[in-house]
Amino acid sequence: MKTLIFLFAMMTGTYFSVNIDNLSLTSTETGILKGKITDKFSGTGISGVDISVFANSKNIASCKSDLQGKFTINNLPKGTYVIMISHTNYKKDERKIVIETDKVSSLNLSLEPIAKEREILKNEDESKISLCETKTVLCDIPNASVAKEKCGKRADYDMAAMSIGGYAEDLYSEQFNTESYDVINENNYKEVLNDPLSTFSIDVDRASYSNVRRFVNQSTLPHKDVVRIEEMINYFDYNYPQPKNGDPFSVNLEMNNCPWNEDHKLVLVGLQGENIKSEKIPANNLVFLIDVSGSMADANKLPLLKNAFKILVDKLRPQDRVAIVVYAGAAGLVLEPTSGNEKAKILEALDRLNAGGSTAGGDGIKLAYKVAKESFIAEGNNRVILATDGDFNIGASSDAEMVSLIEEKRNDGVFLTVLGFGMGNYKDSKMEQISNAGNGNYSYIDNIMEANKIFGKELWGTLYTIAKDVKIQIEFNPNQVKAYRLIGYENRMLNKEDFNNDKKDAGEIGSGHTVTALYEVILANSKEQVNKVDPLEYQTNNVVNSDNLMTVKLRYKKPNEDESILIVKRVSKEDLEVGEGSGNFNFAASVAEFGMLLRDSEHKANASFGQVLALAKQSKGNDENGYRSEFIKLVETASLLSR
Repeated sequence: MKTLIFLFAMMTGTYFSVNIDNLSLTSTETGILKGKITDKFSGTGISGVDISVFANSKNIASCKSDLQGKFTINNLPKGTYVIMISHTNYKKDERKIVIETDKVSSLNLSLEPIAKEREILKNEDESKISLCETKTVLCDIPNASVAKEKCGKRADYDMAAMSIGGYAEDLYSEQFNTESYDVINENNYKEVLNDPLSTFSIDVDRASYSNVRRFVNQSTLPHKDVVRIEEMINYFDYNYPQPKNGDPFSVNLEMNNCPWNEDHKLVLVGLQGENIKSEKIPANNLVFLIDVSGSMADANKLPLLKNAFKILVDKLRPQDRVAIVVYAGAAGLVLEPTSGNEKAKILEALDRLNAGGSTAGGDGIKLAYKVAKESFIAEGNNRVILATDGDFNIGASSDAEMVSLIEEKRNDGVFLTVLGFGMGNYKDSKMEQISNAGNGNYSYIDNIMEANKIFGKELWGTLYTIAKDVKIQIEFNPNQVKAYRLIGYENRMLNKEDFNNDKKDAGEIGSGHTVTALYEVILANSKEQVNKVDPLEYQTNNVVNSDNLMTVKLRYKKPNEDESILIVKRVSKEDLEVGEGSGNFNFAASVAEFGMLLRDSEHKANASFGQVLALAKQSKGNDENGYRSEFIKLVETASLLSR
């Protein structure tokens, strides 16, 4: 077996050897890996950190960080590597990195120390008040039972949810990453004769897309349960018409060929929320509920969070008011309700926040809702905005406890926005469930541009609800459709009887929001067999002779009302087929196909990255803000990583 040894001059005297037979590379196809390793809490560089490069189960390069925490590895052959980072006093980490020819790849990481005591600034006179006087022990998942013993309190990792270490399926993973995601069991085909009704709650959450983007931009493909296809589709706006006839949203339908399976059709259901002008938005009563626990110290957590809220503060009007509640080992009010024209006072309160201590999320939520209720604006927009990595660990902290707490509070007429930040200990499963339970929406902020999208360009869609408890129920006609499957929305499925039950919670639509759902359908004249089930002996199905393809029903409530309003549309194939797919149809289909590839869906059929790119480029449209162009770049990167 041939082995090529690269020698290079570094302060550490590092060398490495590469197995050319395994990598199938030439010595001229090389790049550079550079980076800096810092302490998560202090931000200072850590010297003596071991950085090891693995390829095909072999350690091909090693070096140590210098006094400033910096390191450089030259002449790495082009390819994908696993980088292991370790230090005796810090929690280990690992990342996948793609090295490209004649390019510098960056790897900057913050490591968590084994133990750390922190304090935060709480009150307005800047005196230091400890919100958690106990020592926080940072514990890894493999030692969860030991963590509970050492911490003297709950080390809640919610093993019912799926905790994945960045690359849990990789041979090198030791599962130091404690991110958690709910397992998604993909929707399968339903035969119309046996299951003609499809019922689900709409979803305007967009967290999954920006979280997927974070993974891909870090040169790794996300685990399949990071990918919620409906949130990826709904990250983008679509060119649907504004509503008429007094409804808060328009209902738009389209059917065309399914791009990844030529024997199937794709049906699009699109809702367009009414665009309310800012001067007609009622006064806002906002409570910023900010996690300032020790886990929020990283640059992509509390510092990014504060910059995100500053974008929102800049948009406040004199009639709006803001209060700030923080929580770590305990919860506290750091800013009384303050008028939107006192921006300097609000910004000063934000700037004083620092991270430290454990995480009493339940206490923070209780206090935030209490403050929101005490300053409630009748006929106004009352909302708590929770910003966190979701890593609650004292008090009410399990998913079930948090959901129950939020469900109790939502009856006060206060809506909820959940904003996720950070990585490594990110608890997506908890935050998605909280937002669903609290008449809320949920986004993940991975960079300042995403913050500007949420609080700048789409502010009133984020903050102002125009319709709540929005449900969809579609009845397919077995005379026209043999089988169907809803793409995504697995966590939003409802029982058929829930549709007419006004006590059943569902999703909310904000001003100007679009909501898109896709069904993959098999027409009645298809010879394809779906589910092989023996015929029933004691009942028969009588099919009505109708040309209608389906009946679409929607229920919604006005924000301050408890009785739902019904919308009904009956549509035929001729109503839906419009020749070639529209720009809305093709772009939504491209995002859905991308999601199926990332999830390695059993229904992906002939899906390919090339086809996703072709559809997305064809339907990019005006793209004023560049979000669709960014999607195309994301697909191109994921395509390279998938190889």
